[in-house]
Amino acid sequence: MRACVDIGGTKVAVSLSASSDAPLIGRRSEPTAKTGDNDAVAQQILRMIDAVCAEQKVDPASIERVGVSSTGPFELRDGKVELATPNICGGIAGPARGLPNDWMTAVVEAPLAQRYGWVRVENDAVAALEAERHWGALQGLDHCAYVTWSTGVGVGLCVDGRALRGKNGNAGHAGHSFVADDGSGALCGCGNIGDVEALVAGNSIDRRFGRPAPDLFAAASAGERHALEVVDALCRVMGRLLYNLVATLDLQRISLGGSVFLHHSDFLLPRLQAQIDGRLLPLTRGVELVRAGLGDKIGDYAALALLD
Repeated sequence: MRACVDIGGTKVAVSLSASSDAPLIGRRSEPTAKTGDNDAVAQQILRMIDAVCAEQKVDPASIERVGVSSTGPFELRDGKVELATPNICGGIAGPARGLPNDWMTAVVEAPLAQRYGWVRVENDAVAALEAERHWGALQGLDHCAYVTWSTGVGVGLCVDGRALRGKNGNAGHAGHSFVADDGSGALCGCGNIGDVEALVAGNSIDRRFGRPAPDLFAAASAGERHALEVVDALCRVMGRLLYNLVATLDLQRISLGGSVFLHHSDFLLPRLQAQIDGRLLPLTRGVELVRAGLGDKIGDYAALALLD
């Protein structure tokens, strides 16, 4: 048996699978642990795997591999991944960010490897990219990207048929690229003021505009003038990020997922596509933005894609 783990800034989900081509079973989800010692997330995962095994009448000793698809960035300590994740680790941006801990990193891989031996941790957007290339909307493409617009903004990149990872597995953190001088005071959990995530991520929308992202997007979809103006401004920021990816990497298609996008994809997709169409045609002609083929299951299948 194999354990599939999806770590996000909002929730942790665990499933089991007998192989990379077998269905996922026993999915369990909880809010991401953010209090206690900085191994709290790892201990949460170990407990959740045991709980799923018990529910499915699976011997925990039969777990041979663990795939972890996690929000980043990562730091490596003694060759093991620790999370330096702005939406989990409160020590990075400090008390102003409002997280209930002072962690600079969250230990993840070492405690899992101590129990299970074979553990692979990858950035969630890179893992989702692999899942979309295997089962979803990016099948058969060698120049593509997966972008999540959710609690944070993450990117997985594929060029010449190879997923890009970088020195610490952090390639694709375009959500932390600067797009404004001061961002109107928009503070990202990484400490940046005015990066893409600080301006448009789901966790920033409520802080910036005083209403949760689902309410704002629903109001814009219904034609509320102020909400529509705000959402159009958000789409300009997000759309320019997507254009910059296309212009930099000469992509064919970008698959979009994440809770902010997926809940309003029909409304948002044409607004984002408009930020690409007609600009520098040798680079953008024929480039498609599409809804993630795996939809809201992509986090679970991202972890499964790591276990091939």
